[in-house]
Order: sequence, then structure tokens, then C-alpha cells
Amino acid sequence: MNISIIGTGYVGLVTGVCFAKLGNKVICVDVDEKKIEMINKGVPPIYEEGLEQLLVENKGRIEGTRDYEYAIQNTDVTFICVGTPSRDDGSIDLKFVKEAAEEIGKQLRSKDRWHLVVVKSTVLPGTTGEVVLPLLERHSGKKAGVDFGVAMNPEFLREGVAVRDFLEPDRIVIGYYDDKSREVLRRLYSGFSCSIVETSLSAAEMIKYASNAFLATKISFINEIGNICKKLGIDTYEVADGMGMDKRIGRAFLDSGIGWGGSCFPKDTKALVRWSEEIKEELNIVRSAIVVNEKQPLKAVELLRKHLPSLKGKTIGVLGLAFKPDTDDVRDSRSIPIVEKLLEEGATVKVFDPKAMDNFKKVFPHITYCSSAVEVLEDCEAVLILTKWDEFRKLDYSGKIVVDGRRVLEAKKTARIYEGVCW
Repeated sequence: MNISIIGTGYVGLVTGVCFAKLGNKVICVDVDEKKIEMINKGVPPIYEEGLEQLLVENKGRIEGTRDYEYAIQNTDVTFICVGTPSRDDGSIDLKFVKEAAEEIGKQLRSKDRWHLVVVKSTVLPGTTGEVVLPLLERHSGKKAGVDFGVAMNPEFLREGVAVRDFLEPDRIVIGYYDDKSREVLRRLYSGFSCSIVETSLSAAEMIKYASNAFLATKISFINEIGNICKKLGIDTYEVADGMGMDKRIGRAFLDSGIGWGGSCFPKDTKALVRWSEEIKEELNIVRSAIVVNEKQPLKAVELLRKHLPSLKGKTIGVLGLAFKPDTDDVRDSRSIPIVEKLLEEGATVKVFDPKAMDNFKKVFPHITYCSSAVEVLEDCEAVLILTKWDEFRKLDYSGKIVVDGRRVLEAKKTARIYEGVCW
């Protein structure tokens, strides 16, 4: 098929490149000229494992442009993959989704054949049908379900393994407004062997939010159990292994530590809580999961104070800035509140991350950025491991106080003092 992708962030670019790998012709649209230039040169503007190789291999089937007219007129299906950032009150800002819908609608007005518009951005239930669809109709002068199709197809991509998640999904969710939209998406995904869930627009939107809220809650739950286990001298990972053998529970997302971050869980849980307030329903479990997660990273600083009661004037090394390995994304990374606390208490902070330092510099421009993990270990009183990059397993931590927030157990072999956050 001929596909256009609106927005070239993590979701949009991975979606576009993977569709190209599957043999489709893809046009990526973005307002950022620099991103478009990079895509057309075969260079991804973000880091994601395996993405650059796929972009290079499929360069002949994917291109970037700022021109909506060119993209819509030359494709049959358009995926809206723009960001839905959080407002200060936790609600999501639909500005970019609305802008995309308006621009697509304007181009549909002059298009002489049927076109499918698919929302892939994470939006609250009701958004596709009550916000996007009316905007498309208003700006196109056409009728949804007759002149063009509308669908909702949420993404379930984990940063760091997003390419694999797209190509080998657990399930594909298709929320559809009309039968023709459903049939087109069925054909597009016909080569996938996973289950396909076909449902309403609103149910598809809720599946995404409910999934992320559940996973975030599961992590916060094991972190609370982990905090108790730490005081009792119990290894939480042994507890999680035993729990995970129960098929009703499962082992996934039971890794305790300093909490969850990234572009999805924090934003989606806060949006769900804020939305529940607006419709006058309580969402106490998800709200509690957020509170636990906000407190959890500071457990690492508490453990550090056991061995260094005063951090003022001390040099503390930080290994890992990205919210998880194999990405350069620092959005809501647990390293942010930890570095803030260290600086607040008067420590000198030196950091290293193999991929995320440029992004972290936008948040903390004045701390010391080292060229290697080994450099971080030089002349520091203690080191905190905050991202589970594989290279941190191979370091010599001799003579150091190590506070490990991500279960890099190899550090325990050489560290002078080793403290796991929940073990």
C-alpha cells in the first residue's frame, strides 16, 4: 500500500520504516525540516536499536516531506502519529492531533478517491470519534464512512525494542468507524500471525490506556513490596520469580528498582487520572501507582546517605541517564529527580550514558559529562547505577560505594560497598 505518516518521533518513524520493510511505499510528514533532511539521507533523527539499518535498507521505499498535499494525494492510508504531550495539570494536549486532522481534511477536500485516516497517537477514549472525525469532515467537506474512512490503531512499542515490537507484536488492535476502514487495515496487517482485535474507536483508545496503566501499576506494586523486602533482607527478585510462576500473575514487569519513566507510562497514567476527575470517577489504584513511582527514585539517595551521611562537597558518579537501555530518551527518566536531589544536597555530579547525554544536557547543562563510564569512576566517592546498560556490567568498581537501582549484580563482585535498591 501507499502510506503516509504524520509525525516522525519514536512511534511515527518506527511505524513508517517498518511498513517500508514490509514492502509498502511510505511518505513521512513532519514540520521539522532537519528531521526530513536526515530521513531522506537515510539517517534516523532518533536512536532506536535496529532502526538505522532498516532505514538504509529500505531507503527506496520511504521519503520525508513537509508537504501535506504531496503526502495525502500520493497515498491511500494516513497514520496520525504526532505527540500528545502532558499539560501542567496532567491532561493531554491535543494541539498536534488537531492540527494534523485539519491539514489532512484540507487535502481530502480536493482528493477524488477514498482515503483512510488512522489515529495511532495515544488519545483518550472518544477523541478519534468526537474530535478527529468532526475536524476531518469540517475541513474536507466530506462524510466519514462514505467519502473517507476513520480508524484507531494504537501502538504498543517499547523504546529500545520498538522495531521488534512492531514486526512481532503480541496483538494488533483495530478500532474502526466503518467496515471499509476495517477491511483496509485487515489487508495491511494480513502478513502478521498475531491475534487481531477488532473493536470500536473508543474501546481501541481505552485498550492502550488500560494496558499502560496496568503495567505501570504492576511495577509500582513490586517496588512497594521491594521496599519492604529491603528492610527485611529479602531479595525481591526471588520473590518476583516465585510470583511470576503463577500464570495469573506472570513474571513480566515485576523487576523492582527505582521506578518507571519514558514517554508513555508517566504521561498516560496522569492523563487517565485527570480524565477520571473530569468525568467524576475515582481512579485510586492508578493514582497510588503514580505516587509510589515519584517517591521510588529517592530510595537510591537514601541508601547513599547510609554510607555518606552528608553529600555536600562529595563527588557522586551517575551511570545511566536514559529511562531504559537501548534508547536515548530521557523523558521522565528516574535519573532526573536523583540528579536534582544530589545537586540540592551540595554534591558534585559527574555522569555518563552511551546514548542519552545530549538529551540530558538540555535538562542539566552544568553538570560534568564524562566521555566514558571509566571516567565516571575516577575520583568519585560513590556511584549510582540508574540505567541497565550492558557495558556497566563489565566495569571494575573496586573501592567504590555502589548504589544499584537497576540490578547490575556484577558490580557487587568488585564494589567496596554494594547496595541494591530493593535487594
